[in-house]
Amino acid sequence: MESGMDVRVINTGDVLQTDALSANELSQKLQKSLLRLKGEFMAEDGKGVDYAKLKTGTSYTDYKKQAQLLQLVTLDQLTEDEKKSFFLNIYNALTIHGLADLETLPKSVLDVKQFWRRTGYKIGQNVFSLDDIEHGILRGNRSHPASTDPQFSSKDPRLKFALKKLDPRIHFALVCGAKSCPAINVYTPANIDQALDVATRNFALEEVSMFTEVDEIWLSRIFQWYQDDFGGTDVEVIKWIVPFLRENIQDRAHVLLFKLENVGQVDIKYNEYNWSLNKV
Repeated sequence: MESGMDVRVINTGDVLQTDALSANELSQKLQKSLLRLKGEFMAEDGKGVDYAKLKTGTSYTDYKKQAQLLQLVTLDQLTEDEKKSFFLNIYNALTIHGLADLETLPKSVLDVKQFWRRTGYKIGQNVFSLDDIEHGILRGNRSHPASTDPQFSSKDPRLKFALKKLDPRIHFALVCGAKSCPAINVYTPANIDQALDVATRNFALEEVSMFTEVDEIWLSRIFQWYQDDFGGTDVEVIKWIVPFLRENIQDRAHVLLFKLENVGQVDIKYNEYNWSLNKV
């Protein structure tokens, strides 16, 4: 997809500042705004948003003004950790902003036609949709699960901003607007590694189950949709997730992993994904 094509850009408007902004400088301001929004309008566990109150809150108005400044940022000097935290925060904020900006809240994000493909911000000189941020930037320009082509073509000017190395933990930090999505958090370059570990552990606690009694492993569908990101096979996926499990669950995982590798009689099953809107 070419930059900006068919995307509903929701941070347009008059921008008073004329000088280019450092992405880090604006990122710090946006982090503070997001923390205020989380404190005022989101469930304590980060799993839901009170969109009705959010839309009328002054904190949300302030955030939207800051989001307009994204048009002025320069991204070229960001380190990998700075880029990762910046775009994780932008993705989650854009999801909430994109839903709150709709005239009528949907019952499910799936009710909004091509929501992730067509909801975007202008950042610097380019438009980035939610899909562009997730698959093009954070996943290092990999293909959408429904496609075989990379998100950005070789001539796309946004390609230079793609992360050089995929960090699969980002899947447990991205908030897609559904109840089964991970919890909403705010990330900084200083805390990104530890925070992603915590996000992954918390997600695994809810979405990964090991049943040695019946030789079954239950996982979030995220591990099915993005299996290649976690190693490409059932065995590699389980090996990847084991370090993030509680010790007693790790013990069960090792038993099932041994059977999976040597006997093959372990069923991998996936939890139903609740696409209902993540509202409270």
